Amino acid sequence: MDVELRHLRAFTCVARHRSFSRAAEELLITQPALSRTIAQLEGGLCVRLLDRSSRHVALTDTGAEFLVHAERVLATLDQALAAVRHRVTLRLGFSWLLPAPWAQRTVSHFEEATGASVELTRTDDPLQALRRRTVDIALVRGDIDAPRGARIVHLYDEPRIAVCSERCDLARLGHLDWTDVQYWPLVVNTVSGTTGPWSWPVDQRPAQIIDTANYDEWLETVAANRGIGIVPEAARDRTQHPALRFVPLTNAPSSPVSLVYAPDAQRTLIRRFLEAAIPG
Repeated sequence: MDVELRHLRAFTCVARHRSFSRAAEELLITQPALSRTIAQLEGGLCVRLLDRSSRHVALTDTGAEFLVHAERVLATLDQALAAVRHRVTLRLGFSWLLPAPWAQRTVSHFEEATGASVELTRTDDPLQALRRRTVDIALVRGDIDAPRGARIVHLYDEPRIAVCSERCDLARLGHLDWTDVQYWPLVVNTVSGTTGPWSWPVDQRPAQIIDTANYDEWLETVAANRGIGIVPEAARDRTQHPALRFVPLTNAPSSPVSLVYAPDAQRTLIRRFLEAAIPG
């Protein structure tokens, strides 16, 4: 008989609990299925490993001896798997400001559950990095022009907020309405920004657009009072710049946050990452 890992894990679990019902609960299988697995093991080995009665389960002498070796085999295997998993990496691409505490919670749960690690890759264009396969999964804010065949998983929506220079007249106003953005010069991150002229109907778009190519350029252009910016509210709590001021933005549509991945890349790891990212 070919003894399989499922036989050893089933036997050691029953031996540890001295109960088929409790072992079945731990192994997430039915009690009849567990009983069949143990019967297969005993039948293939032509020995009785467990004494059963309606009230208790006990090891036979042979079962006690077999348990020592079975536990040693499983422990050695688990150590080998842990050593390999420790070297397995999932590359998460992002352009700026991973959401907190979502990112920390997700990475922690994923690494604890799999033994693999997450490599955080900052890139101006996460979708381009996904196309080039330099990341395995990308966190993207705003509307998505995903690579062909890519899968998109919506996480949640973020409120928007206006940001301007401390020298800008907007800094002295209590708020800005979404429909009034058109009257201000708008600084846009054309690569990974969440807000641009495409965010409004043609007749409501800002008349003056200042393009920048990444988050740092966008930030310093707004700080230099070349125009105002629109960002997710997460930036207010995470951006420390003495020349910037954040202004509430009313009636603005929320900005989506999504994960994007290629279905043929790191399937098992990505599935486990999604389980950690979207609990329940």
